[in-house]
Amino acid sequence: MPWIIFFIVILKMLPMKYWILTATCLGMLVGCQSVPHNTAQAVALPIETTAVIANEEAQSRPNLINFAQIKQQQHRPVVALVLGSGGARGYAHIGAIQVLEEHGIHPDFIVGTSVGSIVGALYASGKSPEQIRDIALNMKVQDVREITLRKNGFLDGSKVENFINDQIDHLPLEKMKIPLFVVATELKEGKKVVFNYGNTGQAVRASSAIPSMFIPTMIQNKEYVDGGLVSPVPVDVARQLGADIVIAVDILAQPQYTETTNMWGLFNQNINIMQQQLSRVELSHADVIIQPDLREKAHIFDVTERDRTRLAGVYATQAKLEDIQQVIHDKEEQLLVAARS
Repeated sequence: MPWIIFFIVILKMLPMKYWILTATCLGMLVGCQSVPHNTAQAVALPIETTAVIANEEAQSRPNLINFAQIKQQQHRPVVALVLGSGGARGYAHIGAIQVLEEHGIHPDFIVGTSVGSIVGALYASGKSPEQIRDIALNMKVQDVREITLRKNGFLDGSKVENFINDQIDHLPLEKMKIPLFVVATELKEGKKVVFNYGNTGQAVRASSAIPSMFIPTMIQNKEYVDGGLVSPVPVDVARQLGADIVIAVDILAQPQYTETTNMWGLFNQNINIMQQQLSRVELSHADVIIQPDLREKAHIFDVTERDRTRLAGVYATQAKLEDIQQVIHDKEEQLLVAARS
């Protein structure tokens, strides 16, 4: 990613003091792994950017969950929930999860980028939508903010990592109640990396580390930053893992609603356009796309705005319920036909 993009990201966030800290980092909260908190490792996926772990003792952890077997044994399609990046808009993810749960739609696994990995980790750990909502509404700036001035950033994500891990009782990724796959960007080569093993808090910290704001997350001698740089809505990862049905929650800013009459608006628009271009192809591979109506960017520590954003996720998911149920029904029918032939 060219340095100018990072510079634009900085300018984009600077006017909103505290929202910058959580803009991606704490869209909610989340957590994982226990004592050994330097062992998050990437899952080896048959995708164009294979997850790599760099360390003297580095190892690639393949995905050992046989989703195809689950489909065959339970005679139903495998459902993936994909939660995209979007900073403070991440509260909408909670609303989406709430509606899906209320209607008995439970994902077999979750793929999350940036704030999507934060909400995804809370949900994957076994927390209910109500519990996630309470965590989000009660979060304080001091819970996650830690300023450390360095040449490669001024926000240290260690507090976010610890906060996340505390919230989910230090569950490592491989022990999640719902399998979780966290997308991050390996900084030096700009590669997409998918974490599925080890320290959840650390993986989420890496996935939500905005370049030049957050100090890159060091994992086994490699630096990782925000997964939204390479995959804002990681639908393709879900497909490659074996999902029959992909429900994607897209909370990216829509360029048509961005104010462009001033310098900050123009910078925002640059980011929005770039992210839309990145996500467009992947979203075309989803079965259902949920896009909450989020025309205004909420301040991350405004409790009223938090819940308003959550409700936008509720309404958008309710509007897509029939589509989701129809897709599931159709896939089930296909499986029955295939079983009889």
